[in-house]
Amino acid sequence: MLRLDGKLARIRSGAYKRADFVLAAALDSEMGPGLQGAGPARAGAPGKWRTREAFIGGVETVIKQDVVDIMLVSVSNLERLVAHDAFAATGVKPAIRANDATDIWVMRGSPYATKPSRPFRTASLSRVRSGGAMPHPNAKVALTDLGLYSVTFSGDLDADRESLEAFSAFRADAAANDFRYFFEVFNPNAGLIAPDVMPYFVNDCIVRCLAGLTEAERPRFLKLVYNGPRALDELASFDPSLVVGVLGGGAGTTRDCFELIYQAEKYGARVALFGRKINLAESPLDMVKFMRAVADGAIAPREAVKAYHDALSGQGVAPARDLAADSEITEAALKPQ
Repeated sequence: MLRLDGKLARIRSGAYKRADFVLAAALDSEMGPGLQGAGPARAGAPGKWRTREAFIGGVETVIKQDVVDIMLVSVSNLERLVAHDAFAATGVKPAIRANDATDIWVMRGSPYATKPSRPFRTASLSRVRSGGAMPHPNAKVALTDLGLYSVTFSGDLDADRESLEAFSAFRADAAANDFRYFFEVFNPNAGLIAPDVMPYFVNDCIVRCLAGLTEAERPRFLKLVYNGPRALDELASFDPSLVVGVLGGGAGTTRDCFELIYQAEKYGARVALFGRKINLAESPLDMVKFMRAVADGAIAPREAVKAYHDALSGQGVAPARDLAADSEITEAALKPQ
């Protein structure tokens, strides 16, 4: 049994402790922005992007660290990682991005993400479950039985109805392929919902669309934007059997990253998924290490920033920001309400 299974079981049973807080690395970034999702080349190549092989190598390093509980990647990259035997001897659960709706299509110059989200799926669950190519001839192994399914409710009736119909079709496909999922709900992206009511619109949409599902159809946990303490507490306290998680959002400061984990856990989240905050970090492994320490309550967010900068200094790595700037909270939802 992987760490994730035990943690979710304890969370649902009411036996949650801070060590059960689930950390996920969401390194599926090429599914949205394409080539640039790999991030910039590390050094000596300004204006250049990392190659796919370099990106996969970085993902494999985080897996081997064996601190995150879930590694979320694209199907194509998971196939490569499984061929490398990257998950062997770790407790890390592999997961795929199971759909890629239009609101995450943020390729350079594209207008798609400004329009009400439309459903779309590239990944084939049957192929993921039947297996990917392995290093040895004619050998195949199932890639994973877990994926992320994402919906963005925009307030546009036709678009939202289409998204829900696609979600229904996905659940049927998942059941047919013995595939489990977690459910990501982004904030509305088309400017149709007033900002002051938007967090509660999202909460209502989540509860409403899951109310008609049997227990077997429901997601293993949720992934949503942290919209502040009140909105998170409202959703997390409504139904303890529904495990709520938050997504990491933009790169932000290091303090933003650690503060998000601290506040999310305090107000009822039991999962956090980070993409850019890991992928764009000066030292991804140190960032993950201190994420875990903050989640466990072993260190406070501000002190974790200092410890992270000390780790960079010890490696001779120059930080993107000085300590004072990197200790600031810049994301609005994390600032005192």
